[in-house]
Amino acid sequence: MRNYNFSAGPSMLPVPVLEKAAAQMLDYEGTGMSVMEMSHRAKCYDAIIKKAEADLRTLMNIPEGYKVLFVQGGASQQFAAVPLNLTVNGKADYMVTGNFANLSYKEGSRFTKARVVASSEDKTYTYIPKTTLADFDPEADYVHITTNNTIFGTKYNTLPDTGKVPLVADMSSNILSEVMDVSKFDVIYAGAQKNIAPAGLTIVIVKEELLDRAMPICPKMLAWKTQADADSLYNTPPTYQIYIAGLVFEHLLAMGGIAEMEKINKYKAGLLYDFIDSSSFYKNSVVKEDRSIMNVPFVTPSKELDDAFVKQAAANGLLTLKGHRLVGGMRASIYNAMPVEGVQALIEFMKKFELENK
Repeated sequence: MRNYNFSAGPSMLPVPVLEKAAAQMLDYEGTGMSVMEMSHRAKCYDAIIKKAEADLRTLMNIPEGYKVLFVQGGASQQFAAVPLNLTVNGKADYMVTGNFANLSYKEGSRFTKARVVASSEDKTYTYIPKTTLADFDPEADYVHITTNNTIFGTKYNTLPDTGKVPLVADMSSNILSEVMDVSKFDVIYAGAQKNIAPAGLTIVIVKEELLDRAMPICPKMLAWKTQADADSLYNTPPTYQIYIAGLVFEHLLAMGGIAEMEKINKYKAGLLYDFIDSSSFYKNSVVKEDRSIMNVPFVTPSKELDDAFVKQAAANGLLTLKGHRLVGGMRASIYNAMPVEGVQALIEFMKKFELENK
């Protein structure tokens, strides 16, 4: 019996994907070897990576004029890659809405004159600041946002109006969870270990017109043009992670695509938030209109009860519910692969724990 893993990442993968990968582990489609053993230059692997890209383009409805890159280094490496690839005027605007948004700002500050346009740190990142076009510098090389706050549990429901300034988004913890208009972004990047694949793969979606803007000091391996010109095969990519990502894309398409996943995800999140809001025992501090549908933090009346909750939940097959050290309490990450039944099981346990500890 599989447990329900509420980890913020690496997270659950869809069972059909794991089953297919297991069946192909020793022999991928008659090749007599595992994908783990394949050369990234082999024809059989070339077909894998090309299909993965094609399916992702279909899922996200990625327009012409964008390159899709499969790279290494995690989203955190893109914190440096963004300014190194986009800096021309030496200025950039950042929206700081959580820990990772703040880390991206600090890293960006090493390569350009980065400015915090708005921050929600004053209220422990429990809301998304409102902005207008006038708040942004028209001479900035880009505006950076983090679309979903993994640790504190917020998300953008309305994108900031940045005018003609390129909009860059770290979409690591909500990519593929809801319909996004890719044309509204100039760069999207996301670590794969939440909604896409095992850790080790990062996806970058970038407008082709931006590929020639890299700073002279940009390392070749961080330059998006390097990978774009080589179709993500300049060096050995994370081959197995790309293969798993391809299986996940196939699975999502078979389920009806991102629009269908959005319905399921909103339903799952609604169940959990409705229960928390109806309880006098549990509390979620995020402004309701800015709540994430991927990461749901909550607390009980005391740290001692929080600790007991996490321990007893694990004993009941509800794993990795401990909140991030910056927040404490609990956090239920309910990414695409978390079934409705998992959320229902969590709510039933929460009811039981509340009755026993009031």
